Amino acid sequence: MSIARKSKETIQEDEERIRRWVRELPDDKRLQFFQQTEQALKDPDTYAVLNYLFIAGLHHFYLGKWLRGCINLSVFITGAVLLFTNLTGIGLLLLIGVTVIELKDLFYSQLVVQDYNNGVMEKIYHSLTGN
Repeated sequence: MSIARKSKETIQEDEERIRRWVRELPDDKRLQFFQQTEQALKDPDTYAVLNYLFIAGLHHFYLGKWLRGCINLSVFITGAVLLFTNLTGIGLLLLIGVTVIELKDLFYSQLVVQDYNNGVMEKIYHSLTGN
């Protein structure tokens, strides 16, 4: 998730706008839309559970954010390895830092996934309409 997070109201307005677009689709296109979104939408609870595991980065992989997931996982592994060396303090700081950063995503997991799903639905809508 980017630092400039959308507000809850903006995300809900985006979803409602997409729903209006979909209601105006012909029946066959609307069916295609629902078939494609059923396979592509992500579950906020799964995202939250992956974040609860505190193995930093797994929830980013779930949403296809591979770069951020790799960075977070690398920092987490580096911190964990450093705990068993004479650089324990640095390792602990890395683990605390990545945990604090990830806590934000945990608290906003519903909105993060809703915003992600809005993006998926909008992309599918545009692919069906050619707009």
